[in-house]
Amino acid sequence: MTGEYASRYRANLQGEIDSASLYRTLSEVERNPDIAKIYTKLALIEDAHAEFWKSRLKASGSEPPLLGPSVRTRMLRWLAQRFGPKFILPTIDTLEQLDSGQYDNQPEAVAANLPAAERSHARIIEALAGAYPQALLGGTLARFEGRHRGMGGNALRAAVLGANDGLCSNLSLVMGVAGAAFSPKTILLTGLAGLLAGACSMALGEWLSVNTTRESYQRQIAVEAAELEDVPDEEKEELALIYQAKGLPKEQALALAERLMANKDTALDTLTREELGLDPDELGGSPWIAGATSFLLFAFGAIFPVAPFFLLQGIAAVVASLGVSGIALFAIGAATSLFTGRGVLYSGIRQLLIGYVAAAFTFGVGRIVGVVVTG
Repeated sequence: MTGEYASRYRANLQGEIDSASLYRTLSEVERNPDIAKIYTKLALIEDAHAEFWKSRLKASGSEPPLLGPSVRTRMLRWLAQRFGPKFILPTIDTLEQLDSGQYDNQPEAVAANLPAAERSHARIIEALAGAYPQALLGGTLARFEGRHRGMGGNALRAAVLGANDGLCSNLSLVMGVAGAAFSPKTILLTGLAGLLAGACSMALGEWLSVNTTRESYQRQIAVEAAELEDVPDEEKEELALIYQAKGLPKEQALALAERLMANKDTALDTLTREELGLDPDELGGSPWIAGATSFLLFAFGAIFPVAPFFLLQGIAAVVASLGVSGIALFAIGAATSLFTGRGVLYSGIRQLLIGYVAAAFTFGVGRIVGVVVTG
């Protein structure tokens, strides 16, 4: 067997071990026993897939390595154990969608019907994640993610990128002022001002976004309530058509709509959910919690470049700021691997380089401006 085949078989084995380990952890922390059984079944299927790749390695004369869960999987397990399955389900859903076609061009996997099994797993996880579209803080971070869309609802992704906003912007600001050779006190005050200004801006933006959304939803519900009062027969017909579209026979759909319309509150709640697609108990979450969450996430990232200037001065403070910020940049980059599928080391180093390039650029601009201004 060539090294290419051996490498591919080991990579497949690692993936199956990771999935089995993660599903087993989800089964352990899931409070709903029926859903826990689904995770257990998925873990057993992944165990069987792992055995398949071990057998392929053995049949080719290569001893299967003793592999444990990857760093990414251990991070996801840790998050699930502390915050519950809801916190990481959108991330797992994204990873499953990315990996659902990984076996399509592997003849051994196709012969064993693994592609169909992987797509089935992706659909199951998508359905489970769909039950929790706003996974953290009642939708607060899911709303916050409006500034970072592109890969579906994912509170963890929003939290990571929110902290990254604060870190990168304030690091660039601090380095720009340091490049202009201002005093340590000026750099410290500028960094704190940048932290507060950025955090307040993010908080206000999120408050306005969520509040505007709530008001829009409330208006839609008010219109629906008025229609329910003025033209109840039309609303009953709409309900019946909705249930027919979902597969109920016409007679059953009409009977169900008739029962629901007997109670105005129940009818309005059902129409809001079925016709408008809104949860009347949620409506986008609390604007105040959204604003506070945005403020804290940005401030958390922004404090790293500033902190060393409380204790140090001159070049020592600049070097310490770059060092502390570099550690934070790498950690944030590593965290992005949870929802991108990239390697932890690659993601961490990439984020570190991006942050440092931005800091070097603003430092250079600051140096030029400082020379021009001071002569």
